[in-house]
Amino acid sequence: MRWFIWLSQLFYLLLLFYSQLTSSSSSSFNSSSPLLCSQDQSSALLQFKQLFSFLKYASLSCDFYGQHSYPKMESWKEGTDCCSWDGVTCDSVRGDVIGLNLSCSWLYGSIPSNASLFLLPHLQRLNLAFNYFGDSPISSGFVRFAKLRYLNLSQSSFEGQVPLELSLLSQLSSLDLSYNVINLETSVVKRLVQNLTKLRELHLDAVNMASVSLTSFMNFSSLVSLTLEGCRLHQSLPDLDIFGLQNLRELNLGFNGLIGEIPSSFSNLKALSSLSLGDNYLNGTIPLSLSNLKELSYLDLHWNNLSGRIPSSLSNLKELSSLILTSNNLCGPIPVSFGNLTKVTQIILSHNYFTGQIPSSLSNMKYLNFIDLSYNKFEGSIPVSFGNLTKVTNIMLQYNNITGQIPSSLSNLKYLNVIDLSYNKFEGSIPMSLGNLTKATKITLQYNNFTGHIPSSLSNLKDLTFIDFSHNNFRGFGGRIPFLTELTKLTEVDLSYNQLTSQIGEFQPNNSLQSLILENNRLYGSIPNSISNLVNLRVLHLSSNDLSGIVEFDKSTNLKELDTLDLSNNSLFLGIKSNSNHTFPHLRQLILSSCNITEFPKFLKSSKYLQCLDLSNNRIPNQIPEWMFEVVENLQFLDLHANLLQGNLPVPPSTMIAFFMSNNGLTGEISSMICNASHLEILDISNNNLSGKIPQCLGNFGHRLSVMDLRMNNFHGTIPDTFEKDNSLATIALNGNHLEGKLPKSFVNCTNLEVLDLGNNKINDSFPYWLEALSELRLLVLSNNKFHGPIRNHKNKGLFFSKLQILDLSHNEFTGLLPRIYFENLEAMMISNENAQEPQYLAQHYGNYNGYVRYRVPTGSYQDSIEVTVKGLMIELPRILTIFTTIDLSSNQFQGEIPDTLGRLKFLRLLNLSHNNLTGHIPSTLGNLLALEALDFSSNKLTGEIPMQLTLLTFLAMLNLSQNHLIGPIPQGKQFNTFGNESYDGNLGLCGSPLSIKCSPNEPPPTIFLEDNDSMFAKGFGWKAVLIGYGCGFMFGLVVGYVVFKTRKPQWILRLIEGEREGRVIGRINQRVKDPSECHVD
Repeated sequence: MRWFIWLSQLFYLLLLFYSQLTSSSSSSFNSSSPLLCSQDQSSALLQFKQLFSFLKYASLSCDFYGQHSYPKMESWKEGTDCCSWDGVTCDSVRGDVIGLNLSCSWLYGSIPSNASLFLLPHLQRLNLAFNYFGDSPISSGFVRFAKLRYLNLSQSSFEGQVPLELSLLSQLSSLDLSYNVINLETSVVKRLVQNLTKLRELHLDAVNMASVSLTSFMNFSSLVSLTLEGCRLHQSLPDLDIFGLQNLRELNLGFNGLIGEIPSSFSNLKALSSLSLGDNYLNGTIPLSLSNLKELSYLDLHWNNLSGRIPSSLSNLKELSSLILTSNNLCGPIPVSFGNLTKVTQIILSHNYFTGQIPSSLSNMKYLNFIDLSYNKFEGSIPVSFGNLTKVTNIMLQYNNITGQIPSSLSNLKYLNVIDLSYNKFEGSIPMSLGNLTKATKITLQYNNFTGHIPSSLSNLKDLTFIDFSHNNFRGFGGRIPFLTELTKLTEVDLSYNQLTSQIGEFQPNNSLQSLILENNRLYGSIPNSISNLVNLRVLHLSSNDLSGIVEFDKSTNLKELDTLDLSNNSLFLGIKSNSNHTFPHLRQLILSSCNITEFPKFLKSSKYLQCLDLSNNRIPNQIPEWMFEVVENLQFLDLHANLLQGNLPVPPSTMIAFFMSNNGLTGEISSMICNASHLEILDISNNNLSGKIPQCLGNFGHRLSVMDLRMNNFHGTIPDTFEKDNSLATIALNGNHLEGKLPKSFVNCTNLEVLDLGNNKINDSFPYWLEALSELRLLVLSNNKFHGPIRNHKNKGLFFSKLQILDLSHNEFTGLLPRIYFENLEAMMISNENAQEPQYLAQHYGNYNGYVRYRVPTGSYQDSIEVTVKGLMIELPRILTIFTTIDLSSNQFQGEIPDTLGRLKFLRLLNLSHNNLTGHIPSTLGNLLALEALDFSSNKLTGEIPMQLTLLTFLAMLNLSQNHLIGPIPQGKQFNTFGNESYDGNLGLCGSPLSIKCSPNEPPPTIFLEDNDSMFAKGFGWKAVLIGYGCGFMFGLVVGYVVFKTRKPQWILRLIEGEREGRVIGRINQRVKDPSECHVD
């Protein structure tokens, strides 16, 4: 017991002594108040501060990466403890500055070699990232930090060479010089490898290492992380057996231009957990040996030229969380065994050629949050088991061939944020249960075959911001339109190109909706005045519906933000009051085509930002008011075609890009002032009553002009010979005027010319053989002029006129033999262009201005047209399909025989050699013209029999062999059974059906019988429907019939003709190589 009392007393005395000691020490400290940070280091920091200005934009990239930038040095005040300053770390014992973190600090200036920063000898960590150091070099003064372990100079605008002195920082464990404008030489790399034996992390992304070999990093055995992204390492990957990087966990060699195959020796990097080789030119297959990297959690091989199948052995990578293989040439199915990768959180396989069904085993990836299988060739339906991916936030399946319905099990995906099923073959209705996806912000279903009603349950998706259900077959809504009344976060709605049949209901106040696109439906009734409640609306497209009533613009004054308005092709009447001003102050695009307008809207006077104005197909009379071009000074696109305009042609402003004034009653001459519009790309003033001479300056006033269409006017004189080199002209159309003289030789400078239409003038010249130099020429029309003499080429070697699709030299005075050598070079008539799954037209690419927000002028706002002669009738094709090919040399004085080389033009559709002096037999090789739809050899001196091979022309809908000297029996079978007497009139030696002259018993009608499973007659398809022409001219009707028969899927062509909806955009985009011919097996 005494022992315990004695021990307690001793403990008390020791506690009292310690208390007095610490009290004395504290009193002494407070009396002298010494600073923890030494004076010399504090002064060095303050002096360093004086080198910089504090500018926010110096650290903009920091904010871009989600880090908060602010001026840390503002807390550095003289007389305060520097160890308390923002970004400063001191040793807790001696008070030395050992750490300096000035990243994202708005520093603007430079660091000279004598900067006071280098007077901090105890510094161990230094971070100067995300600042702007004035494009100055990295100072050699950094070598004075002998104790430095961490150095980060990334994204700070250093430039020049990486100094050799950095290799003397032997204590460094982390070095980051990424994203500066600096160069690294091989000698410096070798010194880094030699001296920095403690370095674990080396980040040199975007450092120019073009002269460095990857083998220079050999034996950098201390490295755990090596990132060399974007370093211009244009070389093959070395064999990693000699690398000596056995501790490496992260390797990033992306965006370098690496070539060759991925070496199998990567499997020796046993510790590797992250491998990035994306955005290179690597080829070959994915090595099987990668499956040996058991620690691998991140694999990125995107945007290479890898081919073959995905090795199923990759399913052995049990730690894998991210697999990125997008934009390669990989093919075959996704291995079913991928379901074993249960730790995967993102799988991105887009832009490849994967086929087969999406394996249901992917639903085993219970941690998956992002799946992108878009731009492939997957078929089948979405696995019902996808409803088990309860953590998924993004499902991207667009641009595939997926069929079936949306499985209702997807309603289990409570965290789903984005789902894109566009450009597939889905059908059926949208499940009501999708209204359970309460986290969804974006749903994209356009270009499918969905039907039924859009379910009202989608109004439960309160976070929805974007919805695109366009180009489907939706009929209406399950109840009222939810997207416009209840979803207050919705910013964009596109329901266009459906069959929605309803009125547009009243709009509730909405501050979020910015884009509303309902065009090409069957909406009826009036546009409610409550649309003005959408106060932030920027884009409104209601065109091509059945809307009626009066649109009162003065009641839409709340739409101050409106940028684009399209009400065209309805039965609307516009209520435009003369005193309406400032209606749409920010309007840039106004499209009111076919809106019964009878005057220019007065509110345009205040639309100073207007760039696109389309008032075509209205009834606006008289002259264009002077204020149009005075007030609307930024106008770039003006379409006033098909009105009742009169008076002189106005001079467009200098900003104009596309100028459409066709089909009006404009008179007078073209002012040479038009050539001041130096930005003009399309000039279409056809079908007016303009006269005078074509201004000389039109040939050289600008290098941007692509289309010059002056057809069907009264211009006279010669064509200006002023076309300069390097012009952009692709279409020159002067048909139907009174032009004379010779063709200007300067046409040869129009190297981009695709369409040259000079028909129906008075041009007097020999054949312009020098046009052979125009390698892009697709249409050449010289018909109905005074061209004369033989057609000879100028002994040019190589191909010429190889892209020519339409050649019309009819109604001239050409003589001599038919131009055999030209027929041998018409490659465009030898190769099919019918595989496109949507119709394409000559000049369709002109006038599609995509720089505007949802710019909705008609697709291919300028289209070339042509007149063709069929049975003596001139028929205009308003738009020329690129699959349309024709040769018309009729009504000349050609002699000699028809060249058998014409039989090589197997995709020719119309051939007219009538009204010449041709002799000899009809070549049997014409039986090879399997696409031919019209053949006219009438009014010549042809002899012999009609070749039996012509019965092979199963698309032949018009045949005229009349007024010749043909003899013998008329072939029978297939199309020949449909031709009447008029096809053979004037051939006294012919016999057999349909003529009344019988053939002798020993002269039976010749036939060629071939079993044809695809015969249009066997399928009950006749040409009666074809000959209707669908309102587009006879020959276009033939082309329609051809496509319907050939594909058995006439949807796009019938929709085109009937105006139901736009042609579907199908096919792969943004691919760097063609579809591989085969899929290699593992």
